[in-house]
Amino acid sequence: MSQNTDEQPNVAISCGDLNGVGLEVVMKTFLDNRMLQSCTPLIYVSSKVLSHHRKVLGLNEFNFNTIRSAKEAVPRKVNVVNCWEEDVPLQMGVPTEFSGKYALRSLDAALKDVTEGLADVLVTAPVNKNNIPKDAAGNVFTGHTGFIARKLNVTDELMVMVSDRLRVALVSGHVPVKSVTENISFETICKKIRKINQTLIRDFGITKPRIAVLGINPHSGDGGLLGDEEQKVITPAIKKMFDDGIYCFGPYPADGFFGAGAFSRFDAVLAMYHDQGLIPFKALAFETGVNFTAGLPIVRTSPDHGTAYDIAGKNKASESSFRQAVYLACDILEKRREYEEISGNPLKVASKEGDR
Repeated sequence: MSQNTDEQPNVAISCGDLNGVGLEVVMKTFLDNRMLQSCTPLIYVSSKVLSHHRKVLGLNEFNFNTIRSAKEAVPRKVNVVNCWEEDVPLQMGVPTEFSGKYALRSLDAALKDVTEGLADVLVTAPVNKNNIPKDAAGNVFTGHTGFIARKLNVTDELMVMVSDRLRVALVSGHVPVKSVTENISFETICKKIRKINQTLIRDFGITKPRIAVLGINPHSGDGGLLGDEEQKVITPAIKKMFDDGIYCFGPYPADGFFGAGAFSRFDAVLAMYHDQGLIPFKALAFETGVNFTAGLPIVRTSPDHGTAYDIAGKNKASESSFRQAVYLACDILEKRREYEEISGNPLKVASKEGDR
């Protein structure tokens, strides 16, 4: 629990790539004072960098309170946790060594405060994987999801894309297409189905989730003519999970499933690989979608877009996805607290069952 006693969650926000649109969408989100009625933002960046972005973008009405520690956060104000004092060279729209280095410093500081209870949830602005330096152990940065999971010693995290119409989880995430089948196994699919079922119950408050599982081959293998992964791996995993009491169905051919709108009959969709799930998701919810990392001991969300260097510094970026990321993080936090309260009190469980 954070130090905020005003009933509002403290939202730790990493600044993302300093030369991208991250700080623009953050500022635009909290220019709407209504946001400050539901949460208290803590932006992890230097006040010098934020002031520079504010000037370049002409967002002069954006005000913030500079603090040295999350402990000093003022409720219903935009708080900037000054992560560094030194000047940083900025080149809007250009990925540089500096923009990646300080994005990682911001992420580390924000994550640390959330894990230590000084903030309640983490919302990450977009970064560029290619200019983030390796960590002290020599690990390459492959994305927020893997980085945070490694920091928290989690091995079964799950990336879930969320919108008001659709939730999509992935069996394999940021791996080359040629390596996708190596990451698809009976055990892995079972693990992912269990994880998405658990997060739908705990983080979204859905009592009996319905999960659709996609095939990996065209037409789900067409009876083995176009591949046998469905017959040998995916279908047996679905059957096993269904027999264990999880309402999962499939495997469905991905093209017809999304094209016919079948996804609307399910609480979530489990796709086999990155583009299979994210192309239709972004086509349906590009400016409102949110990336949520399930399976972590903390709540972490992010917008579903990247650094958008091509429009950085031009005041053209939409804050819609980032705003939804903040809302979703706060909603999931509330749902988790309700779940933990109910789970720890059998009388409340019985009462809830009786109310159905």
